[in-house]
Formats: sequence, C-alpha cells, structure tokens
Amino acid sequence: MEISLKLPDYHKYSWKRGERLKTIMICLGGTGILAFFFYRSVLAMIPLSIVGVYGFFQIREEKAKREREELISQFRECILAISTLLQAGYSVENAFLECWQDMALMYGEDALICGELNIIKRGLAINISLEVLLDDMAKRSGCEDIAQFARVFSLAKRNGGNMAEIIRSSAALIGKRIGLRQEVRLRMGGKKMELVIMELMPFGILFYVNMGNPGYFDSLYHNLTGIAIMTGCLAVYLASFFLGKYILNKL
Repeated sequence: MEISLKLPDYHKYSWKRGERLKTIMICLGGTGILAFFFYRSVLAMIPLSIVGVYGFFQIREEKAKREREELISQFRECILAISTLLQAGYSVENAFLECWQDMALMYGEDALICGELNIIKRGLAINISLEVLLDDMAKRSGCEDIAQFARVFSLAKRNGGNMAEIIRSSAALIGKRIGLRQEVRLRMGGKKMELVIMELMPFGILFYVNMGNPGYFDSLYHNLTGIAIMTGCLAVYLASFFLGKYILNKL
C-alpha cells in the first residue's frame, strides 16, 4: 500500500527561512577570496563559481547528514517512551500516538520526531498499517538504525512476541551505536580543527607577506606566466582541501 501523504525526504535538506541565502553568500564569499588571492581579479569569480556551486551542495549535504543524525537520536528516545507506554498497557498503535506529548515536551513541537509521529497519526487515520509507516520512515530517512528497527518490528508484529522487550532492546542497540558515533566525532574534533587551520594557513601567510611587503606578489598577477603558476597553486590547494575532507569522512 502506497502512502498518499506529503512526506519529508531526509536525503535532501529542506532549507529553512534565510538559510539558502546565507549559504549562497558564504559560497560567494569563498569564491571571492579565491579570486582575490590567486588572481586579483573579479572576473576570475566566473570560472571559480564551479567551486562555489560545489561548496553549496556540500554544505547542503552536511546539513542533511546532521538532520539525519538528529532524527535517529530523537527516534531512540521515542521508542524508549513507547516501550514504557506498552508496559503500561497501551497497544502499539496507541503508544505511538501518545508518545507525541513526551517528544513535544522533550524536543519541542517542531522537532523532527514530532513531525514523524504526526505522519504516523495521519497514516493510521486512513488505515495505513504501522509497519508500512515505519518502513516508509526508514526509506525516507536513509538511517540504517531506523530501517533495522522497522524490519524487527514488522517481524515481531507478524510472528508475535514481547513487543515492549523487543522495542527496549532495539532502543538500547541504537543508543550504543549513537554513543559510538559520538565518541568517534569527539576524537575526530581535533583533527578537523587541524584541517581547518591548514586550509586557512596559506591565505594567512599570503596576507601577512602582502601587508609587510606591498607589491611582493605583483609579478604573479595579470600576466600569462603568473596566471599559470597561480592556477597550478590553486589546483594543488583544492586537491589538498578535498583530499583532507575525503579522508576525514572515511575515518
């Protein structure tokens, strides 16, 4: 059965008010800095706009990733609350409906999990099964933890079992994975800061030398030889930049 509701897709970040313009301005600023330091030309922003566009999509992807992480963290607390409601005698469907109040108090009514619980409420109202709704949430979120929970929940619902215990065990497993990811991010925080410093250091050196010795780099601008040299430097810098990002994302 297909769900006929308008649902959020967590694979693509939905810009909040003012965020898109702010991100565009950041990317334009970054492009302008590259154009100034490497070419001292406003016209250089035209070919360098490729870098700005790439940066825009990278920022959007990073925001989508953080949103998915926020959703899975809130989802864990949600199923813990549902487990408690099941022990109190609620049916599974009613437990999901009642859980909204707890999540709204914990995260606010505009929280991601509250939106998902509202979708579940609307889906149940038009006779869409809870298994289908959870499976759809897993597909839209792209979160393996939610997908695994949806599979376990569907099997338990069909074959029978202690639903409260199953949900509690799933919440504990998700919690361990979240804790592990947080520990990894904490340990990588220093490396990320080092990478940022290395990314900014060339511009700091250029700015310092240029302020101390005005005209020192003039021979590298507005001539074919200088443009070729600076283009090579820019290629090396961008390659190092993206390689650093790639290595950190893989760790």
